[in-house]
Amino acid sequence: MASLIEPETPSENIYIPEEWSDAADSIAYDSVTSPPPIAFVCGAKNSGKTTFSRYLLNILLQRYKKVAYLDTDVGQPEFTPPGFLSLTIVDQLTPDLTIPCLKTPERCFFFGDVSSKRDPKAYLNAIFSLCDYYQTEYCLSNKSKNPTKTELPLVINTPGWVKGVGYDILVDMLKYIAPTHVVKINISAENKNLPAGAFWLDEDKEMVNLIEINSARQDSYNRSVLVQKDARSLREFRIMAYFRQCFPSNLNIATIKELAHALASHPPYEVPVSSVKIRHLHCEVPSSEVFYSLNATLVGLAVSSEGSENLPLSVGLGIVRGIDTFKGLLYVITPVPQSTLEKVDLFLQGFIQIPTGLLQVQGCVSPYMSANVFSTS
Repeated sequence: MASLIEPETPSENIYIPEEWSDAADSIAYDSVTSPPPIAFVCGAKNSGKTTFSRYLLNILLQRYKKVAYLDTDVGQPEFTPPGFLSLTIVDQLTPDLTIPCLKTPERCFFFGDVSSKRDPKAYLNAIFSLCDYYQTEYCLSNKSKNPTKTELPLVINTPGWVKGVGYDILVDMLKYIAPTHVVKINISAENKNLPAGAFWLDEDKEMVNLIEINSARQDSYNRSVLVQKDARSLREFRIMAYFRQCFPSNLNIATIKELAHALASHPPYEVPVSSVKIRHLHCEVPSSEVFYSLNATLVGLAVSSEGSENLPLSVGLGIVRGIDTFKGLLYVITPVPQSTLEKVDLFLQGFIQIPTGLLQVQGCVSPYMSANVFSTS
């Protein structure tokens, strides 16, 4: 029976190479307290960027009470379900570097896809907006009107798409963010690595702390920790872990099947169709097909009055489990608190799909069907 336990094998004794610990220490301790470091972690797929970012977070938390974390990997984000770009403020150490954990971001946008390739411009705009927010809220300047503002270091984790358009996107990010430290992780397949040196700079006149390290591939027992991962399975697990939050932690829900049954019987929120706008990301849907395209899908829940018109702030993810066009109601399942959900007036539909394990449940009549969706014609 499939378990809801993270499909990565936990290893409290994960091996951190000396060059990794030296790199993290140099970022955390070899820099002045103000301004705090801004560390940009990049490298090819399966190089260990996420593990190093978690380790760096822990090291920084030994010097700073809080650390900001900018997640730009929409396929396998650290603190949110897939499809989000987010800025999260972290104040606790990560006990196990192999297991991600869900947190509520301070600010996030729903991109609606697991790769930036469908709309690089929208992807970069969201990242730049999050970076601007960090600069405004957590960086002091000579013109700062709030001298009591707390400065926070920033860790930026990036996707492993480092060739072609992915490379161009990474260069744009580096130029805009202008980090104090760039950590470039190399793997043994040299043709898959980023170019040597400060590849994003047009000239070498700018000062930059470039740290190049090799990927770590063993734990303390010399076992491989950077195995090829099933990205789709990991994404589905993150979505299921997110909706597990709909229920109390002490409720016995340990398997995918148990979660599917629990969600099927969970009372949904009733959202009046008139109170929300539907926006389809990355595609166009005829008005006559809107309800059919929306039913049994995941949607980003957003507040149009917060952020900009093209970048409304998101508060979470929801499952549209049914639509009653006679009553004008959308039935939505989400762990987002009702007080927050009441502010939501925009449903963003992208290409993030409900895990199949939640749709097809033996011995359970799935609610995610079109039986309660009536023709609008």
